[in-house]
Amino acid sequence: MRGRARTMAAVLLAATAVLAPVCAPGAALAAADGSHQARAHLPAPTGPFAVGTVEVPLTDTAREDPWVPGQPRRLMISVWYPAVPVGERAPYMAPAAGAHFGGPDGMGLFNYGVTPGSTDWAGTGNPARKGAPVLPGGPRPVVLYSAGLGDPRTWGTALVEDLVSRGYVVVTVDHPYEASEVAFPDGTLAASVFPGLAAQPGLDIGALLRKSMDVRVADTRFVLDRLASLGDTPGLPAGLARSLDLRRIGMAGHSAGGFTALQTMHDDPRIAAGVNLDGQLHFPGPDGRTGVYLPTVAEDGLSRPFLLMGTRSDDSGDYHHQPGWDALWRHSTGWHADVTLEGSRHGSYTDAEALLPQLADRGALDAERLRADIGDVPPARAEAATRAYVAAFFDRWLRGTDTRLLDGPSPSFPEMTWTP
Repeated sequence: MRGRARTMAAVLLAATAVLAPVCAPGAALAAADGSHQARAHLPAPTGPFAVGTVEVPLTDTAREDPWVPGQPRRLMISVWYPAVPVGERAPYMAPAAGAHFGGPDGMGLFNYGVTPGSTDWAGTGNPARKGAPVLPGGPRPVVLYSAGLGDPRTWGTALVEDLVSRGYVVVTVDHPYEASEVAFPDGTLAASVFPGLAAQPGLDIGALLRKSMDVRVADTRFVLDRLASLGDTPGLPAGLARSLDLRRIGMAGHSAGGFTALQTMHDDPRIAAGVNLDGQLHFPGPDGRTGVYLPTVAEDGLSRPFLLMGTRSDDSGDYHHQPGWDALWRHSTGWHADVTLEGSRHGSYTDAEALLPQLADRGALDAERLRADIGDVPPARAEAATRAYVAAFFDRWLRGTDTRLLDGPSPSFPEMTWTP
């Protein structure tokens, strides 16, 4: 199976395949000093506030790591906040994480077909300021963000930074040993165990994905617990903990992260509203290709507001075309809406939309793979639509400010199809 389909099982199926080297014509592999690596940059946020960010390690001493037994569960999160625009730019990825993500065992290759060694991921241009002073004016609504299976927490940075520039605090969550890699402050690099698991004979992919979702939800709920005591964490910018309004919490995520957002919302009443960016809401059977097994969020529905955002990938679309989305739609009593981005593919709601076209221009991946990842919707329009709909949703349900964008089809975004 080449590359990456939309289902969470795809990365496992890809890992079991014999992959030929992925080298785009003319792609230059990195020199020892990285001088030949391609670089790209994120689009500027659209809101009035500058963006600050800080990394926070967390340890759940009450829980053994489910992927690496014998040690407590450790997590990395980043907190993004409206800031005074001073200080150095934050790296897009830590150098060790970026090297692994862009190497032969990283998800840059498995999920997006980027030539190993071709890209300086740590040097990706990023508007955020590392550890910048907190801008007065809080407390502010909080949004948690969860990336897709195998993707690091940085892979939704363009959307995250835009929300922050509009006045939100956003917390991005990594899920170690499932994510491609997670870099910890002590120098540990926790690489994904999934490729190794996928090589085991007789693997029950459906069971593994159910375990993964259980772990993701437990991670997210632990993060919610720790946000209440964030002020006890040393080394954070002054006033950061006070800037979080924990009475107004939403969650968004892409792919498996979208599944995580709505399942956690089902399990934890602290999350008031959720956005699912092209994340299926069912599990496959043992082979990872057939079978439909619904999670409790789809079987029970939700009584609080949620937004479904689909793509034109073959196995996506609106709720009529997805069994888990359809069940959730029928069983929910809270406000809900469904939009589909025309011309898009599964990666269109992530940083792939902004970064991959730039990298393709520099020979790091070919045009065919680029279209498979993000389709043919113009990147600037995809970015604008994603940001506008996610912000409008959280403005409405966390701030009580209604732009009317979510009332139905909008002439401002004709590429977004509304499904009643």
